Amino acid sequence: MKSLNVLVVDDEPAIRQILAIRLAKAGCSVVQAANAGEALEQLSTGHFDVAISDIQMPDFDGIELVRRARAAGVDTNFIMMTAYGSVDTAIEAIKAGASDYMIKPVRHDEVLHRVIKIADLQRLSSENKVLRKLVLKSREAVFGFASDSMRGLDRLIAKVAPTDSTVLVTGESGTGKGVIARQIHQQSDRADGPFIPVNCGAIPENLMESELFGHVKGSFTGADKARKGLFLEADKGTIFLDEIGELPLVLQVKLLHIIEEKTVRPVGSEQTRRVDVRIIAATNRNLERMVAEGKFREDLYFRLTVFHLHIPPLRERRQDILGLVRFLMERSSRRLNYGPEPVLDPDVENILASYEWPGNVRELENVVDRALILAENGRITRADLPPQIVRTAARPDTVVVGQDGEGLREQVRRFECKVISQAITDAGGDRRAAAQKLGIGLSSLYRKLEEFDAAGLL
Repeated sequence: MKSLNVLVVDDEPAIRQILAIRLAKAGCSVVQAANAGEALEQLSTGHFDVAISDIQMPDFDGIELVRRARAAGVDTNFIMMTAYGSVDTAIEAIKAGASDYMIKPVRHDEVLHRVIKIADLQRLSSENKVLRKLVLKSREAVFGFASDSMRGLDRLIAKVAPTDSTVLVTGESGTGKGVIARQIHQQSDRADGPFIPVNCGAIPENLMESELFGHVKGSFTGADKARKGLFLEADKGTIFLDEIGELPLVLQVKLLHIIEEKTVRPVGSEQTRRVDVRIIAATNRNLERMVAEGKFREDLYFRLTVFHLHIPPLRERRQDILGLVRFLMERSSRRLNYGPEPVLDPDVENILASYEWPGNVRELENVVDRALILAENGRITRADLPPQIVRTAARPDTVVVGQDGEGLREQVRRFECKVISQAITDAGGDRRAAAQKLGIGLSSLYRKLEEFDAAGLL
């Protein structure tokens, strides 16, 4: 059973304490309240999954407690306890917003059964949301990389994904660190749990602790309602801490505590809650240098780098560029409702293959989207590319002299021929399999082979 935060409300100390002990032994985090007023205060300042409350209490009854809690925006599940013969009162509590009721004297095993039932309903609700997302995701094609470095990265992902190991993903901005993190989550045993991405660089420092770990009502100015925090939202799933290098030192200490103790303490609370979450972190900064400069804790660095994945920039794996272009064109054509995938002019291919791509895959995707919008007659020409990219490719210093004085276009074509020929060899001569591995259509592969043959490259 997921570790639940439970509030027990009863004006009889013996009943309240015995029930709290049994729930705690079952793994719940339990808080007690001696009357409805105290319970309402607890509910408004902290998050509780379940409240088990007596109906008859000295200040105001449990029905009124449910009404006031719902009016205050509290979404806690209520299980009401009522004396025999007061079932009508219990039904009234259900109408007020309670989830269930039990007749006193309650059996402790029955209480646990009801609490587990509520936990299961919460889990099913969460799983249904995840399944809807997965159904949509399953319709998306997956790109098969041609470069050895990315194929090796895929193998490492397959190794680490089934474990609960903390993972650090590094690489330049736009290389796809978030895509890798989500891929690890989807290949793990936590795939049916939540995936919570957090951009540590986008959250104001004074709000970061509350966003990550939650807060109780009144813990600071503007905290007019209790908040669970992103770590508790990610319970039983994965939290992705992007731009981890932006995390302030004081929060680095708290993150280290969560990794080691598996507990979080909301801002303003004296209680900790157990959390079962996998941590994947990412950064484009040099954490080793930050450790040496005293800007990042060395102990946290070692905890995060249990398994390190580095994504090389796009300019270092040019074998992937044209395949990615066609993959993104096909995907964006559907997303932008463009229609049939357009054809790339040969000089456009040469420009895209030779450009340095400082923004990596993110920049490439933006360029493809722009070209699709501007393209006419089902053909993308150099006029559809951003002027800066065309100018960069056309600069004299981008023309590299190759064998027999050949220019950039010839060198790119020779390199492309080598990549395609190697793919066919690796596929044992199966050209359809080679085309799939390269991320291009079979007709495009045959067209390329005809061009290479005419140019005397084969």
